Amino acid sequence: MPSQACLLLTILQLMQIYMIAINCSIEADKIASLPGQPQVNFNQFAGYISVDDNQQRSLFYYFVEAEVEPTSKPLVLWLNGGPGCSSVGAGAFCEHGPFKPSGNHLVKNHYSWNKEANMLYLESPAGVGFSFSTNKSFYTYLDDGITARDNIVFLKQWLNKYPQYKNRDFYITGESYAGHYVPQLADHILKSKAKINLKGIAIGNPLLEFNTDFNARAEYLWSHGLISDATYELFNTVCNFSQIRRQSQQGHFTPSCAHVITRVNGEIGHFIDSYDVTLDVCLPSVQSQSKALNQLQEDSEKIDVCVEDETVLYLNREDVRGALHARLINVEQWSICSDILHYNYQNLEVPTITILGSLVKSGVRVLVYSGDQDSVIPFTGTRTLIDRLAKELRLNTTVAYSSWFEGKQVAGWTQVYGDNLSFATIRGAAHEAPFSQPERSLVLFRSFIRGQPLPRIDNLATRNNTLTRLVYHSQLFYT
Repeated sequence: MPSQACLLLTILQLMQIYMIAINCSIEADKIASLPGQPQVNFNQFAGYISVDDNQQRSLFYYFVEAEVEPTSKPLVLWLNGGPGCSSVGAGAFCEHGPFKPSGNHLVKNHYSWNKEANMLYLESPAGVGFSFSTNKSFYTYLDDGITARDNIVFLKQWLNKYPQYKNRDFYITGESYAGHYVPQLADHILKSKAKINLKGIAIGNPLLEFNTDFNARAEYLWSHGLISDATYELFNTVCNFSQIRRQSQQGHFTPSCAHVITRVNGEIGHFIDSYDVTLDVCLPSVQSQSKALNQLQEDSEKIDVCVEDETVLYLNREDVRGALHARLINVEQWSICSDILHYNYQNLEVPTITILGSLVKSGVRVLVYSGDQDSVIPFTGTRTLIDRLAKELRLNTTVAYSSWFEGKQVAGWTQVYGDNLSFATIRGAAHEAPFSQPERSLVLFRSFIRGQPLPRIDNLATRNNTLTRLVYHSQLFYT
């Protein structure tokens, strides 16, 4: 009996030491306050998680607890794409984090996603943002497999550091090339049988299938008036966008494709943002034009089109890096997208739409959404891919293609297949949807996290009024 009591006491002491070590580790990563931030009532943390001790490779994270009742809210991981772009810089500080840089200070983002969840932003792979490898040779070749393996190691280690989140509902979200990162990480979680309570994934304007996604661009540009009929015809008969993208990766264009892309660039010009064809562009070096842009936006809710530039300036401040517990290793400054990584761009042609199918069959909820003003990964290609996937899975449509609402305005269109597969557009949104349509994006995110349908207006009176307006407007064409 005495020996058993001693053993039990020893175990309790070791557990106590372990918990003290964890608490100390967490406190070391706690952010007292970011320079220039407004006062808030939620906790923030930032720091490094080692994913390879031998190679001294560590990934940087920024974690923001939910504004209200964080102990009851889910954990959401956000991944930006690129490949090679920062989830902290783009996702947290430009899109849906709690703050956005404005001059020398931070302003509160009233549509931050931490209103609904505990948000974890990860800079991945190593070489992106503040994440690093002391072995520079690591940067000479990266691919989706390496990224996914490092991401799951990070996630397991992070949950060991923050054990209170181990049994929490968990979601993976992201955009653009995260159309690879997100489903691949989810697939690793399921196949490794990791003790992670994965409930769903949500990906915005994702690269899912190379040819379909990129070849949707020609019709999108033409239908939005950015290219002429003659150039659109060249896309269909001489050289399509997937060929151009493939040749761009190889660093050499055939004469016919070079002719097509030269015409496209000439017609679109230099002052249209391909990621949002309706949004004004940032022209910080041309002050008069910047002032003109601001004057044009006076009567509408302003979007800071230069927030990315301001984020770069902010995250390169020494006091900011100190507050974030961040270091610059093997780079001279933080950048929104890495210029030291040599990613295997052949991976772009690996389809991930099939992984979405596997996740749906495994009971994981999948939401694919598109900002409808993005010409880089247009919603038309994405919608085609999701509809095709639903047919392959033999899923019935449970919510017919129809509009959804934010307040009294149409916020986009949506279609739901079976219980676990959804597609939605966000009206007026860019490739980075929460940047240009923050309120609508938050409504979409809230509905997804809560497992609720997107808001609709279905009452009979509304339908009758709409029908009356349609009849009235049709008569105007004949009177």
